[in-house]
Amino acid sequence: MKRSLESIEYKEDTEALAKFAKALAHPTRIAILKHLGKQSCCFTGDLVDVFPLAQSTISQHLKELKNAGLIQGELKSPKIKYCINQENWSIAKGMFQEFFD
Repeated sequence: MKRSLESIEYKEDTEALAKFAKALAHPTRIAILKHLGKQSCCFTGDLVDVFPLAQSTISQHLKELKNAGLIQGELKSPKIKYCINQENWSIAKGMFQEFFD
């Protein structure tokens, strides 16, 4: 069975929006994104100083945001520097705006 280009785009767009929504479905992840949005980048340890959570918990939230493509990490041994993935952030904002319109 052949799928039309429209149904493929529908599926891809819907899945992408759901992936972004799932990543944003936790208050700590929203707070992390807000924090990262106020500065160019930061290290995991910096976030542990800001939020009253264990480093392992912060790392798990960062992993979810990174898997969704909303942030990116760069290894600066022995730490990882995180920042907003501006391209995907822009895509996510556009998708949410279209969804809510």
